[in-house]
Amino acid sequence: MTADLSHEEILRYSRHLLIPEVGLDGQRKLKSSSVLIIGTGGLGSPAALYLAAAGVGRIGLVDFDVVDFTYLQRQIIHGTSTVGRLKVDSAKARLSDLNPEIQVDIYNEPFTSANAIQIARDYDILVDGTDNFPTRYLTNDVSVFLGKPNVYGSIFRFDGQASVFNAKDGPCYRCLFPEPPPPGLVPSCAEGGVLGVLPGTIGTIQATETLKLLLGIGTSLANKLLLYNALDMSFDYVTLRKNPNCRVCGPNADIKELIDYEEFCGIPGHKIEEGSAGDEWDVGPEQLATRLAETNPPLLLDVREPHELQISWLPNEVNIPLGILAAHLSELDTAREMVVFCKGGTRSAHALELLVAAGFKKVKNLKGGINAWAALVDPSLPLY
Repeated sequence: MTADLSHEEILRYSRHLLIPEVGLDGQRKLKSSSVLIIGTGGLGSPAALYLAAAGVGRIGLVDFDVVDFTYLQRQIIHGTSTVGRLKVDSAKARLSDLNPEIQVDIYNEPFTSANAIQIARDYDILVDGTDNFPTRYLTNDVSVFLGKPNVYGSIFRFDGQASVFNAKDGPCYRCLFPEPPPPGLVPSCAEGGVLGVLPGTIGTIQATETLKLLLGIGTSLANKLLLYNALDMSFDYVTLRKNPNCRVCGPNADIKELIDYEEFCGIPGHKIEEGSAGDEWDVGPEQLATRLAETNPPLLLDVREPHELQISWLPNEVNIPLGILAAHLSELDTAREMVVFCKGGTRSAHALELLVAAGFKKVKNLKGGINAWAALVDPSLPLY
Protein backbone atom coordinates (compact mmCIF):
# COMPACT_ATOMS: atom_id res chain seq x y z
CA MET A 1 0.00 0.00 0.00
CA THR A 2 1.39 3.38 -0.99
CA ALA A 3 1.02 6.61 0.94
CA ASP A 4 -0.63 9.77 -0.30
CA LEU A 5 1.33 12.97 -0.71
CA SER A 6 0.35 16.31 0.79
CA HIS A 7 0.35 19.46 -1.31
CA GLU A 8 3.56 20.48 0.43
CA GLU A 9 5.20 17.15 -0.46
CA ILE A 10 4.07 17.46 -4.06
CA LEU A 11 5.81 20.81 -4.21
CA ARG A 12 8.90 19.49 -2.41
CA TYR A 13 9.30 16.56 -4.80
CA SER A 14 8.09 18.34 -7.94
CA ARG A 15 11.31 17.66 -9.84
CA HIS A 16 10.83 13.94 -9.20
CA LEU A 17 7.22 14.07 -10.30
CA LEU A 18 8.29 15.42 -13.67
CA ILE A 19 10.37 12.30 -14.37
CA PRO A 20 8.23 9.58 -16.00
CA GLU A 21 10.25 6.83 -14.27
CA VAL A 22 9.35 8.29 -10.88
CA GLY A 23 6.20 10.36 -11.11
CA LEU A 24 3.51 10.49 -8.47
CA ASP A 25 3.30 6.73 -8.05
CA GLY A 26 7.05 6.42 -7.62
CA GLN A 27 7.16 9.19 -5.05
CA ARG A 28 4.41 7.46 -3.13
CA LYS A 29 6.52 4.29 -3.19
CA LEU A 30 9.44 6.16 -1.71
CA LYS A 31 7.28 7.60 1.05
CA SER A 32 6.09 4.07 1.91
CA SER A 33 9.63 2.66 1.89
CA SER A 34 12.17 2.17 4.64
CA VAL A 35 15.98 2.00 4.57
CA LEU A 36 18.43 1.09 7.33
CA ILE A 37 21.79 2.83 7.08
CA ILE A 38 24.49 1.10 9.12
CA GLY A 39 27.02 3.78 10.00
CA THR A 40 26.68 7.57 9.84
CA GLY A 41 30.25 8.23 8.74
CA GLY A 42 31.81 8.93 5.37
CA LEU A 43 29.49 6.66 3.37
CA GLY A 44 26.42 6.94 5.54
CA SER A 45 26.48 10.75 5.45
CA PRO A 46 25.79 11.31 1.74
CA ALA A 47 23.60 8.21 1.49
CA ALA A 48 21.38 9.39 4.34
CA LEU A 49 21.21 12.98 3.11
CA TYR A 50 20.15 12.07 -0.41
CA LEU A 51 17.68 9.37 0.65
CA ALA A 52 16.08 11.82 3.07
CA ALA A 53 15.95 14.55 0.43
CA ALA A 54 14.44 12.07 -2.04
CA GLY A 55 11.58 11.35 0.35
CA VAL A 56 12.24 7.85 1.63
CA GLY A 57 9.58 7.73 4.32
CA ARG A 58 11.50 5.94 7.06
CA ILE A 59 15.26 5.96 7.57
CA GLY A 60 17.03 4.06 10.33
CA LEU A 61 20.50 5.10 11.49
CA VAL A 62 22.79 2.74 13.40
CA ASP A 63 25.89 4.13 15.09
CA PHE A 64 27.22 4.48 18.62
CA ASP A 65 30.13 6.85 18.19
CA VAL A 66 30.32 10.56 18.96
CA VAL A 67 31.22 13.24 16.42
CA ASP A 68 34.97 13.85 16.38
CA PHE A 69 36.61 16.93 14.89
CA THR A 70 38.64 14.76 12.49
CA TYR A 71 35.41 13.33 11.02
CA LEU A 72 34.33 16.63 9.50
CA GLN A 73 36.74 16.31 6.56
CA ARG A 74 34.42 13.70 5.02
CA GLN A 75 31.39 12.99 7.25
CA ILE A 76 29.31 15.85 5.89
CA ILE A 77 26.11 15.07 7.78
CA HIS A 78 27.83 16.38 10.93
CA GLY A 79 29.17 19.84 11.68
CA THR A 80 31.45 21.76 13.99
CA SER A 81 28.52 22.58 16.24
CA THR A 82 27.82 18.87 16.82
CA VAL A 83 31.36 17.80 17.75
CA GLY A 84 31.08 15.71 20.90
CA ARG A 85 27.41 14.83 20.33
CA LEU A 86 26.19 11.33 19.56
CA LYS A 87 26.50 10.75 15.83
CA VAL A 88 22.96 9.41 15.55
CA ASP A 89 21.59 12.53 17.25
CA SER A 90 23.68 14.79 15.04
CA ALA A 91 22.61 12.94 11.90
CA LYS A 92 18.93 12.85 12.86
CA ALA A 93 18.90 16.59 13.50
CA ARG A 94 20.40 17.25 10.07
CA LEU A 95 18.00 14.91 8.27
CA SER A 96 14.99 16.29 10.12
CA ASP A 97 16.02 19.81 9.12
CA LEU A 98 16.51 18.71 5.52
CA ASN A 99 13.16 16.93 5.33
CA PRO A 100 10.76 17.11 8.29
CA GLU A 101 8.26 14.96 6.36
CA ILE A 102 10.20 11.73 6.97
CA GLN A 103 10.62 9.49 10.02
CA VAL A 104 14.16 9.00 11.33
CA ASP A 105 14.81 6.13 13.73
CA ILE A 106 18.09 6.06 15.62
CA TYR A 107 19.93 3.16 17.23
CA ASN A 108 22.74 4.41 19.44
CA GLU A 109 24.29 0.98 19.90
CA PRO A 110 26.78 -1.31 18.20
CA PHE A 111 25.33 -3.39 15.36
CA THR A 112 26.01 -6.90 16.64
CA SER A 113 24.86 -10.48 16.28
CA ALA A 114 22.67 -9.94 19.34
CA ASN A 115 20.58 -7.09 17.93
CA ALA A 116 21.10 -6.97 14.15
CA ILE A 117 18.11 -9.09 13.12
CA GLN A 118 15.76 -7.24 15.43
CA ILE A 119 16.94 -3.84 14.15
CA ALA A 120 16.98 -4.73 10.45
CA ARG A 121 13.87 -6.89 10.06
CA ASP A 122 11.40 -4.03 9.49
CA TYR A 123 13.40 -2.20 6.80
CA ASP A 124 13.21 -2.82 3.06
CA ILE A 125 16.89 -2.30 2.22
CA LEU A 126 20.16 -2.27 4.14
CA VAL A 127 22.84 0.26 3.21
CA ASP A 128 26.33 -0.79 4.29
CA GLY A 129 28.16 2.30 5.50
CA THR A 130 30.49 0.34 7.77
CA ASP A 131 34.25 0.78 8.10
CA ASN A 132 35.31 -2.61 9.43
CA PHE A 133 35.16 -6.23 8.29
CA PRO A 134 33.26 -7.79 11.20
CA THR A 135 30.29 -5.46 10.74
CA ARG A 136 30.49 -5.82 6.96
CA TYR A 137 30.19 -9.62 7.16
CA LEU A 138 27.46 -9.26 9.76
CA THR A 139 25.50 -6.88 7.52
CA ASN A 140 25.82 -9.32 4.63
CA ASP A 141 24.60 -12.30 6.63
CA VAL A 142 21.67 -10.34 8.05
CA SER A 143 20.64 -9.35 4.52
CA VAL A 144 20.81 -12.98 3.39
CA PHE A 145 18.85 -14.35 6.34
CA LEU A 146 16.17 -11.64 6.03
CA GLY A 147 16.09 -11.72 2.23
CA LYS A 148 16.78 -8.00 1.91
CA PRO A 149 19.12 -6.25 -0.57
CA ASN A 150 22.46 -5.08 0.80
CA VAL A 151 23.74 -1.92 -0.92
CA TYR A 152 27.48 -2.12 -0.39
CA GLY A 153 30.22 0.48 -0.50
CA SER A 154 33.81 0.72 0.68
CA ILE A 155 36.55 3.34 0.44
CA PHE A 156 40.30 3.71 0.93
CA ARG A 157 42.52 6.65 0.04
CA PHE A 158 41.51 7.29 -3.61
CA ASP A 159 39.71 4.01 -4.35
CA GLY A 160 36.10 3.02 -3.86
CA GLN A 161 33.87 0.02 -4.49
CA ALA A 162 30.11 -0.37 -4.73
CA SER A 163 27.67 -3.18 -5.47
CA VAL A 164 24.24 -4.52 -4.65
CA PHE A 165 24.22 -7.91 -2.98
CA ASN A 166 20.91 -9.72 -3.12
CA ALA A 167 21.23 -13.42 -2.40
CA LYS A 168 17.73 -14.07 -3.77
CA ASP A 169 18.85 -13.35 -7.32
CA GLY A 170 22.64 -13.20 -7.23
CA PRO A 171 25.81 -13.29 -5.15
CA CYS A 172 26.26 -11.99 -1.64
CA TYR A 173 29.33 -10.31 -0.18
CA ARG A 174 30.67 -13.68 0.99
CA CYS A 175 30.50 -15.01 -2.57
CA LEU A 176 33.04 -12.35 -3.50
CA PHE A 177 35.09 -12.44 -0.29
CA PRO A 178 34.63 -15.83 1.43
CA GLU A 179 37.28 -14.99 4.03
CA PRO A 180 38.36 -11.67 5.54
CA PRO A 181 41.91 -10.42 4.97
CA PRO A 182 44.49 -11.20 7.66
CA PRO A 183 44.27 -8.82 10.63
CA GLY A 184 46.35 -5.70 10.07
CA LEU A 185 46.72 -6.16 6.30
CA VAL A 186 44.15 -3.50 5.38
CA PRO A 187 44.60 -0.26 7.34
CA SER A 188 41.62 1.79 8.39
CA CYS A 189 40.95 5.28 7.07
CA ALA A 190 42.27 6.59 10.39
CA GLU A 191 45.62 4.94 9.68
CA GLY A 192 45.76 4.98 5.87
CA GLY A 193 43.80 8.13 5.07
CA VAL A 194 41.00 8.87 2.60
CA LEU A 195 40.34 11.69 0.15
CA GLY A 196 37.47 13.62 1.71
CA VAL A 197 35.26 13.64 -1.39
CA LEU A 198 35.68 9.90 -2.10
CA PRO A 199 32.97 8.72 0.32
CA GLY A 200 30.71 11.37 -1.21
CA THR A 201 31.06 9.70 -4.60
CA ILE A 202 30.55 6.16 -3.35
CA GLY A 203 27.85 7.08 -0.81
CA THR A 204 25.89 8.91 -3.49
CA ILE A 205 26.15 5.85 -5.73
CA GLN A 206 24.78 3.77 -2.85
CA ALA A 207 21.87 6.20 -2.51
CA THR A 208 21.25 6.01 -6.26
CA GLU A 209 21.17 2.20 -6.21
CA THR A 210 18.84 2.26 -3.22
CA LEU A 211 16.38 4.58 -4.94
CA LYS A 212 16.42 2.47 -8.11
CA LEU A 213 15.64 -0.64 -6.09
CA LEU A 214 12.80 1.05 -4.23
CA LEU A 215 11.33 2.44 -7.43
CA GLY A 216 11.95 -0.72 -9.49
CA ILE A 217 13.66 1.19 -12.28
CA GLY A 218 16.91 0.91 -14.20
CA THR A 219 19.61 -1.75 -13.94
CA SER A 220 21.23 -2.14 -10.55
CA LEU A 221 24.79 -3.05 -9.64
CA ALA A 222 23.62 -6.54 -8.70
CA ASN A 223 26.04 -9.13 -10.17
CA LYS A 224 28.63 -6.38 -10.69
CA LEU A 225 31.31 -4.75 -8.59
CA LEU A 226 31.99 -1.13 -9.43
CA LEU A 227 35.62 -0.05 -8.98
CA TYR A 228 36.26 3.68 -8.83
CA ASN A 229 39.59 5.50 -8.78
CA ALA A 230 39.43 9.20 -8.04
CA LEU A 231 42.96 9.95 -9.29
CA ASP A 232 42.21 8.55 -12.75
CA MET A 233 38.49 9.39 -12.59
CA SER A 234 37.96 5.84 -13.83
CA PHE A 235 35.01 3.51 -13.38
CA ASP A 236 35.54 -0.19 -13.99
CA TYR A 237 33.25 -3.15 -13.47
CA VAL A 238 33.86 -6.74 -12.49
CA THR A 239 31.18 -9.35 -13.22
CA LEU A 240 30.16 -11.30 -10.12
CA ARG A 241 28.63 -14.75 -9.92
CA LYS A 242 27.02 -16.64 -7.12
CA ASN A 243 29.47 -18.95 -5.40
CA PRO A 244 27.93 -22.44 -5.16
CA ASN A 245 30.16 -23.09 -2.16
CA CYS A 246 29.15 -19.92 -0.29
CA ARG A 247 28.77 -20.77 3.37
CA VAL A 248 25.79 -18.44 3.78
CA CYS A 249 23.80 -18.30 0.52
CA GLY A 250 25.00 -21.47 -1.27
CA PRO A 251 22.88 -24.66 -1.56
CA ASN A 252 25.01 -26.37 1.08
CA ALA A 253 25.44 -23.37 3.37
CA ASP A 254 26.63 -24.33 6.84
CA ILE A 255 26.18 -20.91 8.47
CA LYS A 256 22.52 -20.81 9.40
CA GLU A 257 22.59 -18.10 12.04
CA LEU A 258 24.67 -15.08 12.98
CA ILE A 259 28.12 -15.92 14.32
CA ASP A 260 30.87 -14.19 16.30
CA TYR A 261 32.16 -11.87 13.56
CA GLU A 262 35.00 -10.41 15.59
CA GLU A 263 36.37 -13.92 16.09
CA PHE A 264 35.77 -14.75 12.40
CA CYS A 265 37.73 -11.68 11.25
CA GLY A 266 40.27 -11.70 14.06
CA ILE A 267 39.71 -8.03 14.78
CA PRO A 268 37.23 -5.98 16.81
CA GLY A 269 34.23 -4.69 14.93
CA HIS A 270 33.74 -1.71 17.19
CA LYS A 271 35.88 0.84 18.93
CA ILE A 272 37.77 -0.50 21.90
CA GLU A 273 40.79 1.00 23.61
CA GLU A 274 42.72 2.16 20.57
CA GLY A 275 46.47 2.20 20.32
CA SER A 276 47.04 -0.53 22.88
CA ALA A 277 49.04 -3.74 22.55
CA GLY A 278 48.02 -4.89 26.03
CA ASP A 279 49.23 -3.91 29.49
CA GLU A 280 52.28 -6.17 29.25
CA TRP A 281 53.56 -4.43 26.12
CA ASP A 282 52.35 -0.84 26.52
CA VAL A 283 54.24 2.17 27.74
CA GLY A 284 52.36 5.42 28.36
CA PRO A 285 53.54 8.80 27.05
CA GLU A 286 54.48 10.15 30.50
CA GLN A 287 56.34 6.96 31.35
CA LEU A 288 58.22 7.13 28.06
CA ALA A 289 59.15 10.77 28.71
CA THR A 290 60.75 9.69 31.99
CA ARG A 291 62.66 6.87 30.27
CA LEU A 292 63.93 9.18 27.52
CA ALA A 293 65.48 11.47 30.14
CA GLU A 294 67.58 8.64 31.56
CA THR A 295 71.22 7.88 30.71
CA ASN A 296 70.42 4.97 28.41
CA PRO A 297 67.11 5.83 26.76
CA PRO A 298 65.29 3.31 24.56
CA LEU A 299 65.43 3.52 20.78
CA LEU A 300 62.37 5.18 19.27
CA LEU A 301 61.15 3.24 16.22
CA ASP A 302 58.62 5.18 14.16
CA VAL A 303 56.68 2.87 11.82
CA ARG A 304 54.67 5.64 10.12
CA GLU A 305 55.00 6.55 6.46
CA PRO A 306 57.75 9.10 5.63
CA HIS A 307 55.26 11.83 4.63
CA GLU A 308 53.75 11.70 8.12
CA LEU A 309 57.04 12.95 9.56
CA GLN A 310 56.22 16.31 7.96
CA ILE A 311 53.37 16.57 10.47
CA SER A 312 55.12 15.49 13.65
CA TRP A 313 58.18 13.58 14.77
CA LEU A 314 60.21 12.80 17.88
CA PRO A 315 63.92 13.65 18.30
CA ASN A 316 66.41 10.87 17.55
CA GLU A 317 63.74 8.54 16.21
CA VAL A 318 64.40 5.88 13.58
CA ASN A 319 61.78 5.69 10.84
CA ILE A 320 61.06 2.32 9.22
CA PRO A 321 57.51 2.12 7.84
CA LEU A 322 55.51 -0.92 8.90
CA GLY A 323 55.18 -2.13 5.31
CA ILE A 324 58.95 -2.63 4.94
CA LEU A 325 59.84 -3.39 8.56
CA ALA A 326 60.22 -7.14 8.01
CA ALA A 327 62.88 -6.51 5.38
CA HIS A 328 64.89 -4.21 7.67
CA LEU A 329 64.96 -6.14 10.93
CA SER A 330 68.70 -6.75 10.54
CA GLU A 331 69.26 -3.01 10.99
CA LEU A 332 67.89 -3.16 14.54
CA ASP A 333 69.68 -4.36 17.66
CA THR A 334 67.79 -7.16 19.44
CA ALA A 335 69.64 -6.37 22.67
CA ARG A 336 68.57 -2.73 22.85
CA GLU A 337 65.40 -1.51 24.50
CA MET A 338 63.01 -0.17 21.93
CA VAL A 339 59.69 1.69 21.90
CA VAL A 340 57.65 1.44 18.72
CA PHE A 341 55.15 4.13 17.80
CA CYS A 342 52.91 5.37 15.01
CA LYS A 343 50.05 7.86 14.78
CA GLY A 344 47.62 6.24 17.19
CA GLY A 345 49.22 2.96 18.25
CA THR A 346 47.54 0.53 15.86
CA ARG A 347 50.34 0.07 13.34
CA SER A 348 52.95 0.01 16.09
CA ALA A 349 51.02 -2.79 17.84
CA HIS A 350 51.30 -4.84 14.64
CA ALA A 351 54.98 -3.93 14.38
CA LEU A 352 55.51 -5.10 17.96
CA GLU A 353 54.00 -8.48 17.09
CA LEU A 354 56.41 -8.76 14.17
CA LEU A 355 59.40 -7.79 16.29
CA VAL A 356 58.56 -10.18 19.11
CA ALA A 357 58.06 -13.02 16.63
CA ALA A 358 61.52 -12.23 15.22
CA GLY A 359 63.17 -12.56 18.64
CA PHE A 360 63.12 -8.99 19.96
CA LYS A 361 62.50 -9.10 23.71
CA LYS A 362 63.03 -5.54 24.94
CA VAL A 363 60.30 -3.86 22.95
CA LYS A 364 57.29 -1.79 23.97
CA ASN A 365 54.41 -0.05 22.20
CA LEU A 366 53.71 3.65 22.78
CA LYS A 367 50.09 3.54 23.86
CA GLY A 368 48.06 5.99 21.81
CA GLY A 369 50.96 6.76 19.50
CA ILE A 370 52.47 10.15 18.81
CA ASN A 371 49.01 11.73 19.09
CA ALA A 372 48.88 10.65 22.75
CA TRP A 373 52.41 12.03 23.21
CA ALA A 374 51.26 15.35 21.73
CA ALA A 375 48.19 15.44 23.99
CA LEU A 376 49.92 14.46 27.23
CA VAL A 377 53.59 15.41 26.91
CA ASP A 378 54.32 17.87 24.12
CA PRO A 379 51.31 20.03 23.13
CA SER A 380 53.48 21.89 20.61
CA LEU A 381 52.99 18.92 18.31
CA PRO A 382 49.77 18.87 16.24
CA LEU A 383 47.19 16.13 16.50
CA TYR A 384 46.12 14.52 13.23
